[in-house]
Amino acid sequence: MGNVLLLYTSLTGNTEMMADAVKEELEKYNHHLVVKSFAEDELETEEILDYDAILIGIYTWVDGDLPFEVEDFFDELEDLDLKGKICGVFGSADTGYELFGTANEMLYAQLESQGATMLPDNIIVDLDPDEGELERCRNLATEAIKYLTED
Repeated sequence: MGNVLLLYTSLTGNTEMMADAVKEELEKYNHHLVVKSFAEDELETEEILDYDAILIGIYTWVDGDLPFEVEDFFDELEDLDLKGKICGVFGSADTGYELFGTANEMLYAQLESQGATMLPDNIIVDLDPDEGELERCRNLATEAIKYLTED
């Protein structure tokens, strides 16, 4: 049985909808699941080392920036060795801005550069997710579980 962390932040509820889809899928499996919110729960970045799989949902803020509540976490990832950790990223953005989904891309690259085994589908949706995009979120959860059971 693996330890799975679902960590997210949401401003408008769009990324939270995606996190809910991931959570519902993860709950089908016999793994220890912890759900935390960047905005509501205290989390020291190194705590993610306690988990075998880490799925992170964030939104891209206005000009392609990370959400404020994620900035310290993002910077502190540089100090971690994530080899052996399975990571996935998902979130919402807005095509109304010049830079679309760059926060998700930055987080994905940061996790990968620290040695994490990245799930290939970096899910970035335009505003609110449709049913097909929610299905991609459920599939992300399923893929994480497959990686866990292969070890």
